[in-house]
Amino acid sequence: MLRRTDLRPQKLPTTAALRALLPRAEVDVDTVLHRVRPLVEAVRDRGTEAALEFGEQFDGVRSAAVRVPVATITAALAALDPEVRAALEVSIDRARKVHADQRRTDVVTNVVPGGTVTERFVPVRRVGLYAPGGRAVYPSSVVMNVVPAQEAGVESLVVASPPQAEHGGLPHPTILAAAALLGVDEVWAVGGAQAVALLAYGGTDTDGGELEPVDMVTGPGNIYVTAAKRLLRGTIGIDAEAGTTEIAVLADDTADPVHVAADLISQAEHDPAAASVLVTTSPALADAVDAELERQVPATKHDERIRTALTGPQSGTVLVTDIDDGVAVVDAYAAEHLEIQTADARAVALRIRNAGAVFVGPWAPVSLGDYCAGSNHVLPTGGCARHSSGLSVQTFLRGVHVVDYSEDALREVAHSVVTLAGAEDLPAHGQAVTARFR
Repeated sequence: MLRRTDLRPQKLPTTAALRALLPRAEVDVDTVLHRVRPLVEAVRDRGTEAALEFGEQFDGVRSAAVRVPVATITAALAALDPEVRAALEVSIDRARKVHADQRRTDVVTNVVPGGTVTERFVPVRRVGLYAPGGRAVYPSSVVMNVVPAQEAGVESLVVASPPQAEHGGLPHPTILAAAALLGVDEVWAVGGAQAVALLAYGGTDTDGGELEPVDMVTGPGNIYVTAAKRLLRGTIGIDAEAGTTEIAVLADDTADPVHVAADLISQAEHDPAAASVLVTTSPALADAVDAELERQVPATKHDERIRTALTGPQSGTVLVTDIDDGVAVVDAYAAEHLEIQTADARAVALRIRNAGAVFVGPWAPVSLGDYCAGSNHVLPTGGCARHSSGLSVQTFLRGVHVVDYSEDALREVAHSVVTLAGAEDLPAHGQAVTARFR
């Protein structure tokens, strides 16, 4: 089922050539910017009215208001299936344990006697957290966005999620319940690019209440959400320009093809454009995985979507000579999710430089990380793991340097400041120091 790229037995191509060879979802945000820009500008100029109009156009329903009543959020939690509630509580508890350990403490450096630089870690004040709708409902994304923001100390949180026609123009009840479970009582019934724009610019709700703009927007979404984040970056901070989900599995002949196939399928289930890539030293395993895919895919609920993803150009099997080459290939690919299913999997995992998250051995599938590992599932896609991290407490913190020098400490370094100011032909910089000692 998976198309193959055979990199044996020749020497591996250069990194640039490898990146061009490897299967990858092609999502070009630039192609939709011209469609998203007028939408963003309309929300900037007309606020809530424009956002509700776009909701009616794209989501098939016009919400009565943007802000969901607190009583409705509370009622959604009361009506939540007890098993789903218990599972969400497990997810929240484990995520809190991991993200609490990411907290930063202020650092004071004594540069010289009388001269200190303190780095303070200050949370963003107000954050908009986007929870997508569409093909699936993602209460887990609410957990993954809210928990690190709360652990960072963000004081004001709003969750935005698309209105659902079958739920009377409100976000899905499970999204509302997840927000309530996390102590978030501000939820907006708005989705897509218009949600990002309304979060950025704010507005007045249909009842006259204020929709306060945010300082930052995080959370995954489709290409239109991503385009809006790109257009509004600067007006707001963003976490990343997330693309279609992807999994890579690095495996040798010790891997179980049943597990590998199931894991490739699990990511293909998200989207017809999702990428599932197997990198292996074993042609026999590749054959067995193909056989398992043919067996398992027809039995899935979303078999057509999965088959489209697995047979698309973004998915495939890459054959390599040995694990060293396999590590080089997955580092070049820089997957959002990377599984290591090899002998001595932990040692191999510790050699990986580029991945959003690494899952070690047969008992750590990506779906564990999606929900209940404690790790965060909002991760860099499209090769961005080469330079970017997943969502964390750090996402919501800003390092602010506080410079505190005494008169003697400034006098001691004054000549160096004046000299460097002269070297850069900025003499007033130097005079700002010497003026203090005349």
